[in-house]
Amino acid sequence: MPLVYIGLGSNLGNREGTIRDAIDRIHWLDGAAVLRVSSLRETDPVGYEEQPRFVNGVAEVETTLAPRELLDQLLEIERDLGRTRGGPRYGPRTIDLDLLLYGEEQIDEPELVVPHPRLAERSFVLEPLHELESGLEVPGRGSVRALLAGLQ
Repeated sequence: MPLVYIGLGSNLGNREGTIRDAIDRIHWLDGAAVLRVSSLRETDPVGYEEQPRFVNGVAEVETTLAPRELLDQLLEIERDLGRTRGGPRYGPRTIDLDLLLYGEEQIDEPELVVPHPRLAERSFVLEPLHELESGLEVPGRGSVRALLAGLQ
């Protein structure tokens, strides 16, 4: 079963509680098991700055779900936890679940790009990935360690 990494973020309501609820829901998906979760960290918003600070982390998940199936399940969890997509891009949200990495796969399909297209630009994703697996390689982009060093 491939290891996948899912970005976790929230900046509305009970941020930590919503993230923990999302983790539980991912764990109980048929064909998925959460193995580890990074520490959660408070981060400044990116892209649209006039909003509350985020809490971010990353979950390491083992799954038998295909990438598109997993993405569909993550979007359903977001909807169930109150995520709406009507506001500004990068705006406030109750929960954000991003499929960051899916094993060694590189996928470029409509609405599904893996590795996540902005992963290498975001320390709030790279830091928790490094915490979980310091030697992790991002397919086609290099090591998480080198990507993180490139941001500093």
